Amino acid sequence: MKISSESELAAAIASGKGPFRIVGGGTRLPGSPADAVELNVSGLAGIRLYEPDALTLVAAAGTPLAEVEGVLAAKGQRLAFEPSDWRGLLGTTGHPTLGGMVAANISGPRRVQAGACRDALLGVRFVDGTGAVVKNGGRVMKNVTGYDLVKLMAGSWGTLGVIAEVALKVLPAPQAVASLTLTGLDDASAVRAMAAALGSPYEVTAAVHHRGRDGAQGKTRFRLEGLAGSVAYRMGALVRLLALFGAGQAADDAGAEAALWRGIRDLDVFCGVKGDVWRLSVKASDSPDLVKRSGALDAVYDWGGGLVWLLTPEGTDLRACLGSFQGHATLIRASSDTRSRIAMFQPQPALLGAIAAGLRSRFDPKGILNPGLMG
Repeated sequence: MKISSESELAAAIASGKGPFRIVGGGTRLPGSPADAVELNVSGLAGIRLYEPDALTLVAAAGTPLAEVEGVLAAKGQRLAFEPSDWRGLLGTTGHPTLGGMVAANISGPRRVQAGACRDALLGVRFVDGTGAVVKNGGRVMKNVTGYDLVKLMAGSWGTLGVIAEVALKVLPAPQAVASLTLTGLDDASAVRAMAAALGSPYEVTAAVHHRGRDGAQGKTRFRLEGLAGSVAYRMGALVRLLALFGAGQAADDAGAEAALWRGIRDLDVFCGVKGDVWRLSVKASDSPDLVKRSGALDAVYDWGGGLVWLLTPEGTDLRACLGSFQGHATLIRASSDTRSRIAMFQPQPALLGAIAAGLRSRFDPKGILNPGLMG
């Protein structure tokens, strides 16, 4: 069912018995029951308000992310949390949308410095499982009224409501970008180096380690952004700080840097490579040991090691391999058979599970929005 307006969306949900599978740009792998009715909200599109001086943008949920980023770039601005494009990773087509980005709380390497997608959200309009239109937050950064449903919707994957419109804080793009690469570090040493860099006063905006496959040496990369003079100064200081981990190689070509970090953001190293992909969220210092226990074919450590992307043999139940650990493992890419056997999201402790179930029953009492996706 193609939706073209908020009122049409509300009517469809209010009158429907479901289950509904919420679809935006069509870039994600299918979820929800196979017999679910598709609610395609890509017709809810268009930038409603953009005030560069106020650093705010309001757009309908189905607006292509590329359109938003193009408009921002023309004014020297950007979405600071660096949303990823998973089409290559998942082997899908379509186009990423603003609503899908918010629903999945998609945040790239810059999250360690700029915060996540949910931190940039100012307001949201959505339709809950009863067909009611809900508005929360506002269109300015000073708006703090009401319950913070804005943050609640980010990362809810369409299980609490279908997003119709979002208001976002945007930030200026940097004048210069540079990166420092250390080669040959083992995973534990790389995590220590990333901790040192992120704990420094040099405003590192990304710290990522790829351990390397098939005998290739691992590469640990750090990014600096800002005014050209500041970036040059901080790069010199960062090189000295990390000298005990080896001699680093600095680079500052704008085009090459943009391509490099876009590939890191979108996990190009896993694109077109056979195997399942898991996302592991843990304490950074725990990650090297967990990667060893996982039996993974390859690993990318992001956010200083707090987020680890793992490539595993097809059909692997990573949670069973790891046993008990502090954190959670999310299945991002796998065959339909594997996804039917292994839940996408980590099972929650009883108390959190009860809270989540209570929220779903409040916002979606009929249980018709992406049922089964998050438990």
